[in-house]
This record gives sequence, C-alpha cells and structure tokens, in this order.
Amino acid sequence: MKKLTVITLSMMVVATGLLAGCAKKETPAPSASAGAAASASPSAAASASPAAATGFVPKELKVQFVPSQNAETLEAKAKPLEKLLGDKLGIPVKVSVSTDYNVVIEAMASKQVDVGFLPPSNYVVAHDNRKAADLLAQATRFGVDDATGQPTTELVNFYKSEILVKADSPIKSVADLKGKKMGWQGVTSAAGYVYPGLLLKKAGVDPVKDVTGVQFQGHDKAVIALLNGQVDAVGVFQDIRTNMIKDYPDIFKQTKVLAFSDKIPNDTIAVRSDMDAAWKKKIQDAFLALGTDPEGQKIIFDVYTHKGYVVAKDEDFNIVRDANKEMGLK
Repeated sequence: MKKLTVITLSMMVVATGLLAGCAKKETPAPSASAGAAASASPSAAASASPAAATGFVPKELKVQFVPSQNAETLEAKAKPLEKLLGDKLGIPVKVSVSTDYNVVIEAMASKQVDVGFLPPSNYVVAHDNRKAADLLAQATRFGVDDATGQPTTELVNFYKSEILVKADSPIKSVADLKGKKMGWQGVTSAAGYVYPGLLLKKAGVDPVKDVTGVQFQGHDKAVIALLNGQVDAVGVFQDIRTNMIKDYPDIFKQTKVLAFSDKIPNDTIAVRSDMDAAWKKKIQDAFLALGTDPEGQKIIFDVYTHKGYVVAKDEDFNIVRDANKEMGLK
C-alpha cells in the first residue's frame, strides 16, 4: 500500500482542483484521475437516449458504489442488485465499484454514472461544488453499542467514526497521536477522514502537519494495516470490526477504540442532477422498495449494512457541510 503524507495528499487534492473547486476526497489521498472514466462503465451517450426537454432519460441505469471495503468483494455483493433494480425499473442496470471515493463524484459530473452511493461528505461535495448530484434517499441501519461494538436493534439514520489503535499500543489519548502514522481513507470520507480529523484537531493535533497520513482504499484494509503494524492508528466507521470478525476472530481483543466522533448522517443515494424528474421519482421508489423486499434487504445489508432507505432533505446534511468547512474542504 502506497504511503503518502497528509501534506502530499492535500497538495494532490489541490492539484486536481478538488479543494479549489469541489474539495472532496475520502482520505488525504489520490485525487480523481482519468481512471474515473475507465471505472465508470460506458459513456452516457452509448447507454441512454438524448436528454428530453424535461431531462435525461436513461435506457440503461449505471449505479456506482464507493470502495468502503475490498472493491472486488463489494462488487460481487452488489451485483445481484442489477437484476432486482432492472426488474423494478424495466431497463438494464449496471453496477460497479469505483477505484476511489472521488471517482464516483467525477463520474457523475461527467455523466458516466447515473446513481451514486455517496457517503455524506461526498454527497455534499457532489451536490454543492460539482452540481452533479441530487439527493434521492438516505440509508437506515442498526445502531452500534459503543461499549461492545455490536449492533443494536434500533434503526437509526446516523453512524459514527472511531479511531482504532492496537490493544497493546502505548497511545492512550488522541493527543498522543502527534508524530504517529495515521491511516485514512480519502479526504472526502466522513468516517475515514473528516470526522476523525476533527477529533485530532480538538485534541490539538493538526491532521495535516502533526501526523504522517497513509491512504487506504477500504476501511477494512486500513484495519488490516493497523494489525500488521504499518500504521499506529486508523480512522474508520463504527464498528468495522464486526464485518471482519470471520477472518480475524480476535480482532476485538487485538484492537481498542481510542475515541468516537459525533454522529454522522447516514449514507446517501444520489442521482445525476440532470435526470428527468419522472425518472428521479421512479428510481427513488425502486430503492425505497429494496428495504421492504427480503432479497433486496439481504443485498443492501451485505453491501453496506443498510437496512433500508428513507426520503431525506438536503438540509439534513448541513452539519456535514460545517464539518467539511472546519476540515478545510470547500
């Protein structure tokens, strides 16, 4: 895994225009590249009819996910959605997983992806800065017990980030992270950079200057790097360890939570902003129906531990906008 300092990552983001114009990325990490086109399916012109007077009318719906875990594994889990959504919409559906969090935003902005599963910070950048995405729905999921890391039976519309260290680490507080190696996701990742970065700032640790940032594509990969001693701490979503316990049965004994973030609004489903209004509603209804369909429920839980989807308002994400601003994202 390539290691990058947070300073270098910030420079890279500026170079791509993200902090200058769209400021979004999940970790102090790679910026969007020409790979956006390669990872995002065929061009819009080849898969959809010309935009009607009321907007874009798809002949094939291209859906893309962010790589919150191993991309190959995630895509395999998400593939069954193609038939399920295709049957509901009456058109073919193609599912893919991006190589990087920001790639989804760039692919939607360039009209190569029609629907994106966007974490909250990514949604804000895609909507506000790139004018590329409109909110369709927000995920619901089971809450997580802070003490045990195990899911509760309560459905919630939020989650948290946590900073993990090894159980035997000499690091006892967030302030102790100064001078250490920190594993991040992209700089637009709410749980993988923005919110754990705010925890550092509140403890007097500059997340850009005071730690050496190492980027990972997937929260699980960051935790594996922690277990292997490649980094001293990682910022990940709560509680990623339950997803990894099958392969790492001692993971709760081997790691400990250093700190929890404030509540973060749950992930979004966003649609390209020029989508025909009638099709926006049709796509929204199809995703809402997944939460009441037994097969759909299983797929979305396996992919992102989502239990269903509800209609949400853009203003629900104002607290994310505030967090992005505090972390220097435009």
